[in-house]
Amino acid sequence: MSYELTIEPLGRTIEVEDGQTILDASLRAGIYLPHACGQGYCATCKISITDGEVDHANASNFALMDYEREEGKTLACCARLEADTVIEVDIDIDEDARNLPVKDYQGTVSRIENLTPTIKGIWIKLDDGEVLDFQAGQYINLPLPNDIGIRAFSLANPPSTGNEIELNIRIVPGGAGTTWIHKELKVGDTLHFTGPYGRFFVHKSANVPSLFMAGGSGLSSPRSMILDLLDEGSTQPITLVYGARNQTELYYHQEFLALAEKHPQFTYVPALSDEPADSNWTGFRGYVHDAAKAHFDNDFRGQKAYLCGPPIMIESCITTLMQGRLFERDIYTEKFFSAADAQQVRSPLFKRV
Repeated sequence: MSYELTIEPLGRTIEVEDGQTILDASLRAGIYLPHACGQGYCATCKISITDGEVDHANASNFALMDYEREEGKTLACCARLEADTVIEVDIDIDEDARNLPVKDYQGTVSRIENLTPTIKGIWIKLDDGEVLDFQAGQYINLPLPNDIGIRAFSLANPPSTGNEIELNIRIVPGGAGTTWIHKELKVGDTLHFTGPYGRFFVHKSANVPSLFMAGGSGLSSPRSMILDLLDEGSTQPITLVYGARNQTELYYHQEFLALAEKHPQFTYVPALSDEPADSNWTGFRGYVHDAAKAHFDNDFRGQKAYLCGPPIMIESCITTLMQGRLFERDIYTEKFFSAADAQQVRSPLFKRV
């Protein structure tokens, strides 16, 4: 059994299977609806029902208040149709977005490497010669066994190697998902995943310099984006400012040094925040935002900035960028929400960052 969903103001009508969420059906049809956590916590996917009926399912009372439900609001990531329905969505049109449909994939773990003491590289070769078509910066959803649930991981490889994807996964102390991946996953195992997801990609049409600021395993998306730009022969300046605690946690360091040597438009600025004072490290000592501030002499005008890493790093980078005269329209972040994250107070001044 299925129902028809009409999405305004696009005027598109799609089929939604019984039990399928509005968000899932839309993404699989190649229609992007704003969303973030995908679990009914953050309210990013709030939409208006103008005709029809839905089941709000497990939408959080914090994200969707009782009075909002009475007014015809719902969360696309939770809502399931109970009749043919019309919704109204506030969608920003972005000429750089490819709006690729989400699909289901199966692959075999072809390689596992220790990139740092806490980060593993996981390579998955897609079965039957399939290729994951995605925009550099996007992510996949990976269902895990033993009722662990679904986890989201950014793609670290460029789209040109979409037949074998790479994930960089940091183990989270006490985290069931990352612990299973680090301790139980083996080469030869079969994995299923869905993708691509996300609205994080290079805004190439702007044709301006790109600044990537990353920390820890947040390097995944910037690496994919940088390799994609270099693959395409971009001549605009590209700068990566990457932070880790010490040299043991600094991964793909030699690769980026080699890329900087080969491509004059690419600059690599590594920064270590907790490197022993008596070590042989001659690079920047301190945090990512401080390294970027020093490199650009506190003037970020004319850049598009892409931020990936722990929340505290992202907030520090945003503050530094704005102090250096770069503002919201030119700053992009990728955020994954937990229930706790979603209930943090967010500034009403900013729509995206």
